[in-house]
Amino acid sequence: MLTEAARVSAQTAAPLLQVRGLEAWYGESHVLHGIDLDVASGEVVTLLGRNGAGKTTTLKSIMGVIGKRKGSVVLEGTETIGLPSRAIARLGIGYVPEERGIYSSLSVEENLMLPPRVRPGGLSLEQIFTLFPNIKERLRSQGTKLSGGEQQMLAIGRILRTGAHFLLLDEPTEGLAPVIIDQIGATIRKLKQDGYTIILVEQNFRFAATVADRHYVVEQGKVIDMIPNDQLDANIDKLHGYLGV
Repeated sequence: MLTEAARVSAQTAAPLLQVRGLEAWYGESHVLHGIDLDVASGEVVTLLGRNGAGKTTTLKSIMGVIGKRKGSVVLEGTETIGLPSRAIARLGIGYVPEERGIYSSLSVEENLMLPPRVRPGGLSLEQIFTLFPNIKERLRSQGTKLSGGEQQMLAIGRILRTGAHFLLLDEPTEGLAPVIIDQIGATIRKLKQDGYTIILVEQNFRFAATVADRHYVVEQGKVIDMIPNDQLDANIDKLHGYLGV
């Protein structure tokens, strides 16, 4: 994770992602009410908050896979608020949804190879197998025959093959055994070391503390606080209040 000096430097540099006044709707339901956040290149940032706070909707809005949104979402200097999701993906951003999106009718290998490459620099299959040895052993299996942890590894590996360098991960540890959570955490830390930028939606803030540089707290469709990871312990009572722990 970033040192204090590196974190300050990252926050004062032009952010890789800058979100301002982001609003979003599901039909007539107004879910986001002005999300503001910045993410620096190489950071891991989490969105924390209670169920229904707007965390997943924030990821979907950044990715452009929600019906109606307005505000500003600037990625590497490009305003994306008017772009379709396929154009946003070509900027190098990849989304791994909570439900993982594994196709039951396809094998693990077919699932892995399904998305097109969006830009150069995607991981090779051997690099993905180094990260996730379980996947290599199950290549001929149907995608939904995998365990929850293996499906999560497949979903992340599939995005890494496309060349995306900015990852949006929605609840990657939900429902997983502790040993698999540790493996997912090690993978996120390795990706960070390799220069990936990650926004992570996570209910388990103790897990989030092992991988993240900063934590944004989302409540009722707005960011209400930002806590640097090295100040988490000092703010733990406040965080418990936010999360209802």
